[in-house]
Amino acid sequence: MTDEIKAFTQEIVQGVLEHKKELDALIGTHATNWKVSRMPIVDRNILRAGLYELLWMTEVPAKVTMNEAIELAKSFGDDEASKFVNGILDKIFLSDPRLEAKRREASGVKSEVK
Repeated sequence: MTDEIKAFTQEIVQGVLEHKKELDALIGTHATNWKVSRMPIVDRNILRAGLYELLWMTEVPAKVTMNEAIELAKSFGDDEASKFVNGILDKIFLSDPRLEAKRREASGVKSEVK
């Protein structure tokens, strides 16, 4: 594992720990009929890491984050995990105002330089 990968991973883990309450509240708001505490631990942690990356790691394109989270859910979750993770991340991606720049980037609209 390269130093770059270690640093990236460490940033995500530290960020999730620092923002866990906020991440869980956001997940809970968008997870219809699910309590975060009752979600499978794998799904919950993939969602936390993906949301941290979406919200605080501005250099990572949303499409990359979403695809990686879905692939992790396919590899480590049950048969429905990837659909569940995709659904929650997509709802948050489309609705959270902090992700406006990433939505513009994903749609190919260039943001104005101020």
